[in-house]
Amino acid sequence: MEKLLEIVKFFPMNLSNILYNTIISNNKIKDELQEIRIRIDRPLILKLRDKEFIVEYKITQNEILQIVERLCENSIYAYKKQLCEGYITIRGGHRVGITGTAVVENGEIINIKYITSLNFRIAREVPNCSNRIIGQVIDIKNQTIFNTLIVSPPGKGKTTMLRDLIRNLSNGVNGINFKGKTCGVVDERGEIAAMYRGIPQNNVGIRTDIIDNVSKAKGIKILIRTMAPEIIACDEIGGNEDIQAIEEAMLSGVKGIFTMHGKSIEDVHSNPYIKKLIDKKIIEKIIFI
Repeated sequence: MEKLLEIVKFFPMNLSNILYNTIISNNKIKDELQEIRIRIDRPLILKLRDKEFIVEYKITQNEILQIVERLCENSIYAYKKQLCEGYITIRGGHRVGITGTAVVENGEIINIKYITSLNFRIAREVPNCSNRIIGQVIDIKNQTIFNTLIVSPPGKGKTTMLRDLIRNLSNGVNGINFKGKTCGVVDERGEIAAMYRGIPQNNVGIRTDIIDNVSKAKGIKILIRTMAPEIIACDEIGGNEDIQAIEEAMLSGVKGIFTMHGKSIEDVHSNPYIKKLIDKKIIEKIIFI
């Protein structure tokens, strides 16, 4: 209920009441709500884990503008960079995707006008969900971890798993006498720690340093140069620059946990850059979810 209240305050009163009453009157929606999708002149759609719930209320352009103004605290200019990236992170770690007409200059998006769609993605931490795989990640004999790649299709929980792993590795795991490690998180799109005004909205542990809103390659280099991490973590690696930065970090003695989209080992090997890390035995464990 608390998470719902964190979100409905951004909605115009009429829409807020409809949404609130719809959710609290249906336990399945309340327990399984993942996304609230808003599109101009179309009904509100509530996305659950395994189905959708359509609310027959058509959103007006003025209502979307009101929501965006509230998300930007009545200063759209101050949030211009985030809008151009296509999302805003709000208190509670919720992330709001934004689409509309892009204004492009010299190949770069400099503004978004005529905003037409919003996607409120509900932040849900799942404490201890990594317990079932942490024994595969930790190298207890050497008090460190194996360089690990977590693989799953989109929407199957790899980021949630990664977040909980970071929390455990940062805090330490008393049950197996694993001491907490200094972790560095490159949160390029704000989905791991969900920073809001410099404060992580998700629990990523007491020894974790976060750099967000920067590419994985740059973030890794900055963390290694400034924060001396024992473990580096990134979500959704895949590009050549990512892999080069990871390779440099691992060869310098830093350990790493990463994720990527995929369903099988064939998917993993189909990415030539990630295959390079595997062939060089830099990635020591691959875990499929």
